[in-house]
Amino acid sequence: LSAAQLGEAARLARQAAENAGPAARPLAAANLDLPWPDAPHLVLWQAATALREHRGDGHLAALLTCGLDPCEALVSFAAIGAAPAADFAGRGWSAQEWSDARHRLAARGWIAPDGSATERAHKEREAIERMTDRLAAGPWRALGHSRAERLAHLLHPVVGAVFEAGYLPRRSTLGIGAVKVGAP
Repeated sequence: LSAAQLGEAARLARQAAENAGPAARPLAAANLDLPWPDAPHLVLWQAATALREHRGDGHLAALLTCGLDPCEALVSFAAIGAAPAADFAGRGWSAQEWSDARHRLAARGWIAPDGSATERAHKEREAIERMTDRLAAGPWRALGHSRAERLAHLLHPVVGAVFEAGYLPRRSTLGIGAVKVGAP
């Protein structure tokens, strides 16, 4: 990004972040309570962090609303094929806890005998993602469609580089398909 584009992206991202309601979102609230830095790249970083935590806190609420405990959330995420179970090894769940969560999900009709997700699990996970989207929409509504699109356009090269580096899954958590890197 040019310096001007970085400054514009930072201003837009900060405007969105400042409209992220902190109610029932402790991690977002903590990040929003920090003083804003002066440097545009740091403003952009702080805004992205606040927006990520705003979405993440809402995602946790959606998972809990659907009746998933933390380990079940990861087991179901792996079962739908959004990420391999091995990706969660560093989260601290023992093999027994992971197995127990699989059994609880199987008893609720989420996991098939082969360990894959059932149709119900796919539908429930999709509902969780849609609820997460609704809970995270406030900052973007406040920013408005054209300014949100402008921010997305400005950040497209950065987001593309993150996907190309393999830091984010290329497959949508809704199971819709691969993310198109390089598309505007």
